[in-house]
Amino acid sequence: MTRKYSNIFKSIIGGVRVRVRHRPQLVTLTRRETHTSTTMFSANHSAYTPSPTVVLNDGTSMPTLIYGSGTALRDKDASHAISSAIQVGYRHIDCAQMYKNEQSVGRGISLSGVPRDELYITTKILPVPEGSSVVATLRDSLAKMGLGYVDMCLIHEPVGHRDLVRTWREVMGCKEAGLCRSIGVSNFRVEDLELLKSNYTDLPTVNQIEYNPYLYEANKRLLEYLAECNIVTVSYCGLAPITRVSNGPLDTVLPQIAQRVSESAGETVTPGQVLQLWLRRQGLPYVSTTWKPERLKEYLRVATLPDLTDEEERLISERGSTVHHRFFVRSYTKP
Repeated sequence: MTRKYSNIFKSIIGGVRVRVRHRPQLVTLTRRETHTSTTMFSANHSAYTPSPTVVLNDGTSMPTLIYGSGTALRDKDASHAISSAIQVGYRHIDCAQMYKNEQSVGRGISLSGVPRDELYITTKILPVPEGSSVVATLRDSLAKMGLGYVDMCLIHEPVGHRDLVRTWREVMGCKEAGLCRSIGVSNFRVEDLELLKSNYTDLPTVNQIEYNPYLYEANKRLLEYLAECNIVTVSYCGLAPITRVSNGPLDTVLPQIAQRVSESAGETVTPGQVLQLWLRRQGLPYVSTTWKPERLKEYLRVATLPDLTDEEERLISERGSTVHHRFFVRSYTKP
């Protein structure tokens, strides 16, 4: 896959032939053959369908369908939600020190009954208190969750650190100590990444950012930069056009596209699934959160749906670019 602007590969997902377009900012997504059933988990684990994965710049693979323990679960007992998400088929759980629910996340992982080595756990660290270290705070998080390691450790935000370059070096130390297998960042701007790049050759594997059609234009340069550095962009707040914005320019577009995809797929497709297809079309892993079991299954079914057309993807991007809505890290992120 060496073509500069778009490469298309085909694979069979649930009996449906799917096209996935890759752009220069993307790393190849690997899709595996799955069962036609939408059931992605059974008690004996034999019916589990592997999630699509993305290959990171450190050679490891990361599941692209991510269940988040923030937003609605922040400061709450997340054990039931986490357990339910894993049991219906999620294998990548995203958590953070900031969410203040690490113990319940750990309980949910344990209650799910799924072996640790079948799961991918991401956590995000806060600025380190005076007299402590990143290694110490990560060890504390691992103890709360009852885990020996996490698969991915991210710096949650670039602000609030006494020395961001030193913090990144300590995160690298966490990997060297076996406390995490991959390292990355979240909410980083180009200038933050440039700072790390000017001091170290070991760059983040991912940058988890707020990204949806209403931030398409604002994040265009950042995504281009991440592609140049072979850093995977991970989206959170991807469903904001339907969950956080009323009377937006996509309110009529998404249902129309959902109808077309429904007819093609032979099943009902929702506007939320269309937004996830828009993210998938760009090859982006994404974080989603819900309390509702039916929503969990709905989100997972996206992996079996046919891709958006070029025109549908372009229409969503163009209409989304006519407005700007950002809900997180607004204090230091430019519009």
